[in-house]
Formats: sequence, C-alpha cells, structure tokens
Amino acid sequence: MKYILILLVTLLVYSVFIEPNILTVKKLELKDEGLKGLKVVYATDFHVKPYEEFRLKRIVKKINEQNPDIILLGGDYVNGHTKGFSLKNSTIAEDLSKLHSKYGTVAVMGNHDGWQGKKDIIEAFESNGITVLENEHKDFGKFVIAGVEDLQTATPDVQKALANVDDKKPVILLTHNPDIIKSVPKKVNLTLAGHLHGGQVVLGKPLIVPSKYGTKYAYNYFGVEKLFVSRGLGTSILPVRFNALPEIVVVEFE
Repeated sequence: MKYILILLVTLLVYSVFIEPNILTVKKLELKDEGLKGLKVVYATDFHVKPYEEFRLKRIVKKINEQNPDIILLGGDYVNGHTKGFSLKNSTIAEDLSKLHSKYGTVAVMGNHDGWQGKKDIIEAFESNGITVLENEHKDFGKFVIAGVEDLQTATPDVQKALANVDDKKPVILLTHNPDIIKSVPKKVNLTLAGHLHGGQVVLGKPLIVPSKYGTKYAYNYFGVEKLFVSRGLGTSILPVRFNALPEIVVVEFE
C-alpha cells in the first residue's frame, strides 16, 4: 500500500508540474510539389494562465529557433471560460508579436477565445501585426493560407474561406476544431487543427476527447484527409498532462 501511494503521488507530481512544462518539437515531413521547400511552424492551444507569461515567452523563443518561413496559430490563446483566469489579451498579443518568419504570423480563434470575447483578442492580435482569418484566406503569392471560425462558438465556413482561391495555388487550411474535416475539399493540401490536446491524459488511449468522432482524430497526421491534429501546448479543465507532451509542430514540405 505504501509503494502504491508513493507511485500515485509521483505520477500526480509529474502530470501536474513536470509534463505540462515540457516543450517538445514535433517534426513532420510531407511530400508536396506545390509547397516544396516551405517550412511551417504550427502552434495551438496555448491556454496561458495569468502567471504563465514565462511559458509563453519560452514558446515564442522555441518557435523562432526553428527559423520558419511562416508561423500558423490554431486558437485558444486564453485560459478558462471567463476573463480573470488568463493572461491579459494585450500581453499575449505583445509576446506573440515577437515571433519572426519570412511571411509573418497567421492565426484563427478557438472556443476559449470565443467564450472570452474574440473581438478583443482579434483586435489585440491585429494591432500587433498578426493576421487573423475568420472564414477567409490570405494569398502569399506561392501559396494560400485559409482559416475558419471555431466550430463551438461560431460558424466555420470552409467554402467561404476558399472562395476565389486560385485553383493552381496550394492551400493550407487552419481550423481550431478537427471535426470540420469532412467539409474540407480534397484540393486543400494540408489542414491543421488542435482543440483535442491529444486527449491530455493518455492511459493506453486518450481518456477524454471532445470530438464527435471520439478518439479517431485525437492526435496524429491522417494521410487520407491530409489532416494533422496537434496535442497543443496548454491544459484545459484540469491542469494536468500525462503521455501527451506539449508541442510545437514543424512541417517541412519536400
């Protein structure tokens, strides 16, 4: 009984204080002639608590170290359902403005951003040079980045986001929630999503995955759908992670 108690306490300490503060770099190499040579860094589900600016600055530093061509952000920058449980919008935006890449930083909003008032967050981001896409796209010349609204708190419209996109240009689509994947046309070269945190606690399989598809899209690259779902960076509901390491994602196209 004594050893079981020690083990449980050790696992609790690890899942609350250690794993959530580990920052890993997930590397994904994809073959795509249209995007060949492009290096993307994708980060999502920050959930920055009021006392965690140090963690956000660490994430920014790690992203910049990857020397990306473009930085894509997948939503849930704030923490909790109401203001007061998160670092200030202005501080989050100012820290994220320190991200550096050839083509800049493009973001979509998540459900927590929607619950806390995404208008203020979007204004803070855009005043700090971060492009926010809400059912729209931005043409970078050689490629297009499209982004949709969050599924839980707004109305994602993939068709609207891709309206008038040159069919000859490769497209990367940003969505906070992967549950929209069935509405994404095959012409999209890659869809990036988050929201599910890889289950956040994984004991053989993810314990809780808020998706209508269950654990199917909890985490991984899904080749048929050309979808990558990231484990993200922060925690939600409970401040724990176990066997679901926080990550930024480096996508290199060959």
